Amino acid sequence: MENARSQVGKPNTQVQKRFRMTTFVSFVGVDIASASFMASVGTQPWKVTVKPTKFENDENGFVSFLGWLQEHNLKTESTVVCMEATGVYSEGLAYFLYASGYSVAVEPPLNIQRKFPVNASKTDELDCQYIAEYACRYADKLSLWKPRAEILEQVKLLLTTRQHFSVQLTGHKNALHAIHRKKVSSELAKHSHQNMIEQITKSIKEIDKEIRRLIESDPTFKQTLLLLMTVPGIGLQLAAHLLILMQETLDPRSLAAFIGICPIKHESGSSVYSAPTSRHFGPPKLRKLLYLAACSVRTHKKQFQQYFYRKVADGKHKKLVLNNIQNKILKIACAVVRSQQPYLPNYVAVNPLVFQKTLTAS
Repeated sequence: MENARSQVGKPNTQVQKRFRMTTFVSFVGVDIASASFMASVGTQPWKVTVKPTKFENDENGFVSFLGWLQEHNLKTESTVVCMEATGVYSEGLAYFLYASGYSVAVEPPLNIQRKFPVNASKTDELDCQYIAEYACRYADKLSLWKPRAEILEQVKLLLTTRQHFSVQLTGHKNALHAIHRKKVSSELAKHSHQNMIEQITKSIKEIDKEIRRLIESDPTFKQTLLLLMTVPGIGLQLAAHLLILMQETLDPRSLAAFIGICPIKHESGSSVYSAPTSRHFGPPKLRKLLYLAACSVRTHKKQFQQYFYRKVADGKHKKLVLNNIQNKILKIACAVVRSQQPYLPNYVAVNPLVFQKTLTAS
């Protein structure tokens, strides 16, 4: 497979150029579930040209879907297939379509949902049409998907494995704590849980070591990791997650929307349907790590601490302020990677025009 790595810290110009030079005629929307997916086709100006069709989410279903695309004369050079980012559910189809020559856009679910009415009907048939319509109406904003580097796929798998082990570790610790509080206990039960705690802890340490080794084996990834870890609150786990995501974009708003920490208003005219809230789409582990990072800097970093208590004193809800801090951390992370400069806590941006006027006056 072609090495799909793009340098972090620079926009993925290969993807963007490929998109700008292509005029898409047909827009395929795919709504993916664990066992199956629905697909629909539309054209510009927007109208549905092929009604929703269901396929199995496996190799046989992918082959049937490819035949369906060809049956409707949807050529690779003029067709884009758009789907929501659903992790492992969408990954197989994206790889298959990319290898078959089709342009693929994998969009954050929040981006798509924000473009349609809050009270819109929701079925698999309608969802795939919404996704196709989104691709048609916002074709100029789509970023075409391409496979990640093999190193990052390994890191991603290790991060997922680490997450599973962390959940198990917490379970064993809670169980052992409960046993210690029982009047009637069992030494075998205690010993079994203690052994599992030791084994899982050892495995997690080995995984962390391997994640760092893999990333540091590539000079570009190593540099990005080191830059990210200069940002307050960002440790190895969070840095590795962000490193993977930043292969797609360095736009903090897009990343916030994908992670699910982007507050959304629901209002029309003088009617307010709800206060701004963050929709919890995207990877929950990454969202949790960002939340923990925000809690950490609120406690230990004076700059963020002052911001937090100032906003709370102004009447802002604590959770909203913490969400704002998460977005700040994300913006700083994107900035250090884009500029290829480490985070400087006392850095002050100076407007060149103001600076020039000051020099002139003196």
